[in-house]
Amino acid sequence: MSNWGEKVENIIETIGLCKNYQLGDTTVEILKDINLKIKRSSFYSIMGPSGSGKSTLLYLLGGLDKPTEGSIKINGKELSKMKDEEESRMRRNDIGFVFQFYNLIPNLDVEENIMLPILLDGKKLKDYKESLDEILEIVGLTERRKHTPRELSGGQQQRVAIARALINKPEIIFADEPIGNLDSKTGIEIMKLLQEINVKQGKTIVQVTHSREAAEYGTDLIMVRDGHICESK
Repeated sequence: MSNWGEKVENIIETIGLCKNYQLGDTTVEILKDINLKIKRSSFYSIMGPSGSGKSTLLYLLGGLDKPTEGSIKINGKELSKMKDEEESRMRRNDIGFVFQFYNLIPNLDVEENIMLPILLDGKKLKDYKESLDEILEIVGLTERRKHTPRELSGGQQQRVAIARALINKPEIIFADEPIGNLDSKTGIEIMKLLQEINVKQGKTIVQVTHSREAAEYGTDLIMVRDGHICESK
């Protein structure tokens, strides 16, 4: 549950966001002066060619990387002004991540993979049993709860990853190429699931995708090219 206090309309906002990397004597500019407002309960798709900076932008918004310049506000709170413990707690409880390659633990079953964030946070698993049952129903894996990842299809594994991202009841889900490792039919099923989570649960979702078809499941589109936002609608 959110620890951010009063809610603001723009759950994410960036001001003058820049990201550079130093390669020897050369400065490589990845993102340049990104100004962005993401409304609560929206579903944003970030698109752009390879190397455009879209995944870097996602990692900055999620606090997995730090900007060279500029500020990021999550629910009105600036990330750079958070203490390490506060930012770490925010990432564990208020944000969920879904990646292209699922990142599941092979020798843990579906339930155990979903509950891993709870375990790592030192919380009591029994307090989340009802939430676990609800989330398994949402992602359609109730009958697979005792299966390990190797007994699941790619689409089912991604459903486990989505369930794991939801278990702490975050306000925001960040998804980096969530269907990039799936066939088109399975990818559509996963996009419909994310859309349903956005609409029915009011979760704010920000995804990076190469697929125009996948992007159309969102409510808003951001096009990134050469480190700039070239289109936002």
